[in-house]
Amino acid sequence: MTFSMLRSALAIGISACLYTASVDAQFDPLTVQIQPLAQSSLLLDIANAGDHLVAVGQRGNVLLLKNGQWQQVATPVLTQLTKVFFFDDKQGWAVGHDATIIHTNDGGETWTLQMQSTEIEKPFLDVRFYTANDGIAVGAYGLFYRTTDGGKTWQDEFHQELLFEEDIAYLNELKAEDEALYLSERSALLPHFNRLIRLADTRLLLVGELGMVAVSDDNGHTFTKVDFDYDGSMFNAIQVNDSIYVMGLRGHVFKSDLTLSQWQQVELPVESSINGALVTAKDELYLVGNAGIVLSVDDTQAEIVTRRQGENIVAIAKDSEGQLWFAGSKGLFQLK
Repeated sequence: MTFSMLRSALAIGISACLYTASVDAQFDPLTVQIQPLAQSSLLLDIANAGDHLVAVGQRGNVLLLKNGQWQQVATPVLTQLTKVFFFDDKQGWAVGHDATIIHTNDGGETWTLQMQSTEIEKPFLDVRFYTANDGIAVGAYGLFYRTTDGGKTWQDEFHQELLFEEDIAYLNELKAEDEALYLSERSALLPHFNRLIRLADTRLLLVGELGMVAVSDDNGHTFTKVDFDYDGSMFNAIQVNDSIYVMGLRGHVFKSDLTLSQWQQVELPVESSINGALVTAKDELYLVGNAGIVLSVDDTQAEIVTRRQGENIVAIAKDSEGQLWFAGSKGLFQLK
């Protein structure tokens, strides 16, 4: 897989190859999906589900780590899955291309389809639940859906407050003149929403394309853009005690206190795009990114832990035994 293909798969490249093709209806995901090399295929996220890990990736692949072994389980989709989230050890959701949302109520052993639309033609890039019933899924070009019934139904929202002022004025004029064109235009004006996290004080932090950093104190019904002096894409965010880190394109990582008002750049020894982050119980912060980079961060300084040539690392998680696992362009692995 080339660098540009992986960027497309993560939706961190913009346009040309952003979406996977729809799966032909003649194929049944439950019968053609299981593959012996799934653990070594493109995997884009890992999440903790109680005492085990769950990883997701290409072709709707889902793998569970139990007793030190990864095992693939069937899902009802063949579309690429980009993110997985568990509210507790049983209830979890995974999202991906073609506006796909799948759900599990047994820790990832079995999955059901909650939403999918080839007409939307946008990938979800993150999903987050703040109660067992209330959740949000976000993605490319401002894709934003909310559920209040555990995902049985999903409703789209348009967050105009995250547009540039000139785009708001343009849309307001267009809406008065041509409703159909207005709806078409607004679907492409918002930036990609790449990551949504819940802070310890219950605020939601949303980061995305064009240096977008925004915060919500009403569970995402409205957002306020944060003054952020960088216009490159941010792919992830994480809280470490009273500090917030946001990270993204070409090794740009910034740190702020909880006011989100003053940002300090973290100096990295590389210029690789940073895709994933993990904070341990000992408040150790690890970052992972393109060019196989794994970094440890102390305040605003970073050191290389390892660099794996020829691959890109997207996600990092710690299992119940305290071991770190990584996911990316060449599948799942541990550091040796």
